[in-house]
Amino acid sequence: MIEIVENPNKTKTVKELGAVDISSIQEDILNLSQECWDKYDRLKPNCFGVFSHTTQHIVFKFVTDYRETFPDIVEYAIWEEWKHKLEPIMRAIVEPYGYLENTIGKVMLAKLSAGCKIGTHQDNVVESVYPLKIHVPIETNPHVKIFVGDRTYHFKVGQAYEMNNMAMHSAANDGDSTRIHLIFTYYDRQLNVAKNRDPDLITNHLRSQLERGEGLFDASSD
Repeated sequence: MIEIVENPNKTKTVKELGAVDISSIQEDILNLSQECWDKYDRLKPNCFGVFSHTTQHIVFKFVTDYRETFPDIVEYAIWEEWKHKLEPIMRAIVEPYGYLENTIGKVMLAKLSAGCKIGTHQDNVVESVYPLKIHVPIETNPHVKIFVGDRTYHFKVGQAYEMNNMAMHSAANDGDSTRIHLIFTYYDRQLNVAKNRDPDLITNHLRSQLERGEGLFDASSD
């Protein structure tokens, strides 16, 4: 069995990326109706068990195939409405990375209901190996916690964070108000290619792990 090649540019747990100005989008997001959340949550492609009855999503962009290292990105119709609002903020957050290809992948809003949890899991699929996963809190409360590895974090509104999605992670909202995050992935293929290795071999190995279900959360569980 070959060694799984990890992205050396990923943080091991959580990396604070600094202050971010969300004033241009915060009110618009907080004013989204429950009917809107319900509509787009029913259409989301990430219908995993860890989110069942706890977390709603509005997905703007998503991957076409978890099994591909760099799959195509599909843009949902709602992206046209929000692109001009979200892209400048996301670009400002990732500019310090200095990536050449500078690609933003998946983009979504995630709302964790009050008193609810997201179970412990890894995003351990082929597609998740290379991209960095960025969280931008839009609304939170002091009783929201993020668990990554053996550490506990509280993500603050007005800050951006990179989180290692390949590490075991979970979340808990023990407060009495919702938690909403803007979440997106970011990568540069030129910097994230495994050197001196066969990319196809690595992809096939990771795909075989996926097919065996190794290290994956149970998408059918509640």
